[in-house]
Amino acid sequence: MLRSVSNARFSSRLLGSAFSLLALMRPTMADAQTESTDWRAVAAKIVERMGLVRGERVLLAGVAGESDALVPLLRAAIRAAGATDLGAVAERSTPPPEWTTEFTRGLSERSEPSSDEYLRTVDVAVMLPGLTASDPVYASMQRVLRGGRGRTVHFHWAGAYDLDGVLMATTPDVARVYQHALLDTDYGALAARQRTLAAALRAGVVRVVTPAGTDLRFRVGDRPVTMQDGDASAARAARGRNLIDREVELPAGAVRVAPLEETVEGTIAFPPSVWAGQRIEGLVLAFSRGQITDIRVGAGRDAVERELASGGNGARRFREFVLGLNPLLAIPTVGSRWIPYYGYGAGVVRLSLGDNTELGGMVTGGYVRWNFFTDATVTVGNDVWVRDGRTMR
Repeated sequence: MLRSVSNARFSSRLLGSAFSLLALMRPTMADAQTESTDWRAVAAKIVERMGLVRGERVLLAGVAGESDALVPLLRAAIRAAGATDLGAVAERSTPPPEWTTEFTRGLSERSEPSSDEYLRTVDVAVMLPGLTASDPVYASMQRVLRGGRGRTVHFHWAGAYDLDGVLMATTPDVARVYQHALLDTDYGALAARQRTLAAALRAGVVRVVTPAGTDLRFRVGDRPVTMQDGDASAARAARGRNLIDREVELPAGAVRVAPLEETVEGTIAFPPSVWAGQRIEGLVLAFSRGQITDIRVGAGRDAVERELASGGNGARRFREFVLGLNPLLAIPTVGSRWIPYYGYGAGVVRLSLGDNTELGGMVTGGYVRWNFFTDATVTVGNDVWVRDGRTMR
């Protein structure tokens, strides 16, 4: 297990193959089922957040054995809302007979591009635990979203990291935190905070600093600012400007943006972390106009260069700024400390490298590397939004 002497945390992935790796590491939903998990309430909340209107067509997609407890409850709630239940698709597994409908049988008989056209008739798709963006059905759904049609809910029930940046199992303790965040978040207040931050991001220079030596500045300009506020309604999707505006995360909490690439200046200082399979300490990347201009590291430069080279030109570009704002997903202050749900908790910062086209940016290539920071200070214009990992506003 990688250990870090800093509070900046990291994980990395190459799109496609690494999604498959995460799927292998991800625990099944059954592992997280406890008597305290109210799957009926969870299903009701997911359907509530979809804002379904009568007749909308809803498809579920998951992995058999990972989503079995939730699928029948979701389908019942979808029908109760007056929407059309299209059934559930099982990727990498044989679907239970009760998942199958005429629609899913028709989908199983199609391949690209026929499947894309078929899925254009879906108004909402739900990405259930175990599914990845590289699975054929969801990859097809993403192409539909990129064309400005439909919307999806990402209900991973995963994405917990320890403070060394290592992906954790969705244990009953993790599941309890997620259930609390899903059911009890004040979605109106969260959305209001996110709108205020989005307006501030557009108006001023953003600066991120950490005790380890990160000091990065950038501007957002008119770039899309995606507010993961849990609103998965058709009205919200209609206002979307990029792919992830149509992919709504539950639990909710983060604001995401690809800054104007030419404005990104400064440094990112990493804790001990793994590059191309090698543990690296003391790594600092310098950026000018959004591109890496200098690599400073005591040992292991070759490994860093190998990973960046494997990702193509996009690997040397800054991708994304993410700030978590949900207090119910904050890093616990008592007991074991860990990073809930991909850093969507209040005060957690994510700085990424690589492809940002899904956010409306200009960097291509497919490579993506996430880097978590739990002790950052974030200043927007003259206002401090986060100080040493704690939200101030």
